[in-house]
Amino acid sequence: MSQIVLLEKIHPNARQLLAEQGFTDVREVPGALSGPELIAALADATVVGIRSRTQLDAAVLGALPQLRAIGCFCIGTNQVDLKAAAAHGVPVFNAPYSNTRSVAELVIAQAMLLLRRIPEKNAKAHRGVWDKNAQGAYEARNKLFGIIGYGNIGAQVGILAESVGMRVCYFDVESKLPLGNAKPLVTMEELLAQSDVVTLHVPGGAATENIITAERLALMKPSAVLINAARGRVVDIGALSTALRQGKLAGAAIDVFPIEPNSEKEEFVSALRGLDNVILTPHIGGSTEEAQENIGREVAEKLARFLAAGTTRSAVNFPEIAHLPKEARSRVLHIHRNEPGVIAHLNAAFADAGLNIVAQQLQTRGELGYAITDVDASIDEALMTRLRQVPGTIRCNLL
Repeated sequence: MSQIVLLEKIHPNARQLLAEQGFTDVREVPGALSGPELIAALADATVVGIRSRTQLDAAVLGALPQLRAIGCFCIGTNQVDLKAAAAHGVPVFNAPYSNTRSVAELVIAQAMLLLRRIPEKNAKAHRGVWDKNAQGAYEARNKLFGIIGYGNIGAQVGILAESVGMRVCYFDVESKLPLGNAKPLVTMEELLAQSDVVTLHVPGGAATENIITAERLALMKPSAVLINAARGRVVDIGALSTALRQGKLAGAAIDVFPIEPNSEKEEFVSALRGLDNVILTPHIGGSTEEAQENIGREVAEKLARFLAAGTTRSAVNFPEIAHLPKEARSRVLHIHRNEPGVIAHLNAAFADAGLNIVAQQLQTRGELGYAITDVDASIDEALMTRLRQVPGTIRCNLL
């Protein structure tokens, strides 16, 4: 029986869906854990579900040989060492689409508030200052909305921006088909120089770290605003603070930061604190009831399908095999190094045991291979031992 541990207050519908699929051994841990405490909590777990604060690095994964799958109940997977997980034969699942609308709505709301200088007016009103001046306050209509990173969220942001009368342009390192009337631009610099609103929707990692530098901020109009709801390290926060304090930028809205508190008890520290023309939000782009419910359902379904049938469709670090209901008596999940002869040895073991293969699926991804084999007979421990001894085997499980 699989033991599932869910950390960080994952939506209750995840546990409910797993129970409906027959996986009732579920334990919930309300917060994030780390180090020895995390390893101890996952000592008997075959599946773990986390959000963004729990870090599953190579050391943690190496201490959990029984772990079979990881569910990231969020969009990002930076908190997991994906290569180490794959090396241990552990697929990682996430929810790349479930909070798209929530993030897009927040970005549009922030853009309109910044264009109208609402954050400044609000801050002054709280201090007793009645500022009705219209200078520097603009309608969204006909303004150019620039999107850096035209993926799932970026594209939906563009559709919503057009719905309130804005013109949309975008830059992406990959060729993307425009939606609506969005216009692709050749360079990021071109987008920064032309746009009234710039929003970032790029993945994390070395390739996007500090892509918004002092030099690139200097290309933007003094009346323009910057929004980052992507990853904390894509903007040079020091450079942004300087540009805002010197009046070289009209405003900013930042939802993600290079260093974020681990809990509400830890103080949030940022060079952007205290600026009236900046909206600071605590990484809540996807924090709506609807998004969390959708995420809980999406990731729990993927975990349940993997446990029941070995399905790895949409795993972020693993060969993808589509769902095929288990109809034969036995199903073997064989994870191995992608090298010649593995499948031949695997099938020879079945043949020597007098078992007929009724279905077999194989997919590879880089150095990893994954085979699902159905046989219409029982499989004993002796055969499983031989299958696990096939050269190149990383992990072999029987359903």
